[in-house]
Amino acid sequence: MISRYFYCTVNSSSLSRCIIFTRVANFCRKVLNRENEMAESGTEPQPLTVIPRDQHTISRRDISENALKVLYRLNKAGYEAYLVGGGVRDLLLGKKPKDFDITTNATPEQVRKLFRNCRLVGRRFRLAHVMFGSEVIEVATFRGHHEQNGEPQIKNAAQRDQNGMLLRDNIFGTIEEDAQRRDFSINSLYYSISDFTVRDYTNGMSDLRQGIIRMIGEPETRYREDPVRMLRAVRFAAKLNMKLSPETAEPIPRLAALLHDIPSARMFEESLKLLQAGYGYPTYVMLCQYQLFQPLFPLISSHFTEEGQTNLERMIIQVLKNTDQRIQNDMRVNPAFLFSAMLWYPLIEHAQKLTQESGLAYFEAFALAMNDVLDEQCRSLSIPKRITSLIRDIWQLQLRLSRRQGKRAYKLMEHPKFRAAYDLLALRADIEHHPELQRLTQWWGEFQVAPPPRQQVMLNSLDDGPTPHRRSRRPRKRPAAPGKS
Repeated sequence: MISRYFYCTVNSSSLSRCIIFTRVANFCRKVLNRENEMAESGTEPQPLTVIPRDQHTISRRDISENALKVLYRLNKAGYEAYLVGGGVRDLLLGKKPKDFDITTNATPEQVRKLFRNCRLVGRRFRLAHVMFGSEVIEVATFRGHHEQNGEPQIKNAAQRDQNGMLLRDNIFGTIEEDAQRRDFSINSLYYSISDFTVRDYTNGMSDLRQGIIRMIGEPETRYREDPVRMLRAVRFAAKLNMKLSPETAEPIPRLAALLHDIPSARMFEESLKLLQAGYGYPTYVMLCQYQLFQPLFPLISSHFTEEGQTNLERMIIQVLKNTDQRIQNDMRVNPAFLFSAMLWYPLIEHAQKLTQESGLAYFEAFALAMNDVLDEQCRSLSIPKRITSLIRDIWQLQLRLSRRQGKRAYKLMEHPKFRAAYDLLALRADIEHHPELQRLTQWWGEFQVAPPPRQQVMLNSLDDGPTPHRRSRRPRKRPAAPGKS
């Protein structure tokens, strides 16, 4: 490590030489620190590969007009500006990106000065969001390497916890440093708006062609910086039908417990990306393979068996396959239904246990069990109240669907979550093969589409046993008015 102390006399020439020597010394120190940091992590910079326009498939016609506006304005203002990340990756794969992210050497404050429709967000890493109605173009400044090896703490420097997780990461750098700071090589490709080339600093094009998810840098260190990267690795592999490279996959089972340190609100958002984006079933398989499902759903995973043939396990597989199919058919999906189905059998087991241990009526035990199961699940995934209330509705309707006499059937069909409750009933019947559930599912399936006369016939034909006799109440005597006997 270079260390120089310079004695400077108070005159202009010596002061200038002092400043120059100091800057050279600081530059050399940074270079050496960066080399040491890369040597410790086992990361060696890859040579830059520039893919000209005639050798890649990205066209401006496939890029959002608003993203192009941001790119052009940044470029016109004298800044570097690149399309980066999943947008570039998906365009190269012939897919339609769901969003477009931009990276630049302009700081967030400089970006905000260029766009009146811009707001700055984020604490861990400062970002600029340029708003175009419902479309948000995210603009990030090139990230730099962390200051280590005893360097003094500076303003906006990286902060870590005891496990190595990054708590603050507002360090800006060059495009070369930014490429090394990204998570996977296939997400580290840069499309330049100035000459329409693709710049590859991490051999990402080769990994993209071979279908490999490869972590940039030393995988264990990168996972400790942000454990959610383990979920992202699995999600990309399932979504893109790719494989994890051996060095990327090896640490994941050992480090899966680090996900317990992630805020439950962030884990909830990640769970939706994993299970409700059109490839939930293959993602679930990989989550189990790498022991990542347990930190997300500890209550469910505690009921897993080696054979994988319980009603609970069959329910999860079927509801995820159904969800994937609905998304592929451009049909709406609701996380409330997904969670109500996945947690149904833990709910039933807990309700039965409460009934046996406390002697409560089943309906009372069922209500208590709903609270307990949702509270337990929300410890790992902070499910919003608007969703847990819908989950409760779907669960409570399961107990009411068998009570169809009189006007009850019509009232049940008016419930906002009737259709979701019916779908869960059909799933249960398909999984359990229970004759009563199957008959009930068939009856409701016919009743929903039948004309009113046929519906009345179906109600009249119900034979659920005699209606219990209701005891008549004696009219209470009104108290005598004051002053009268």
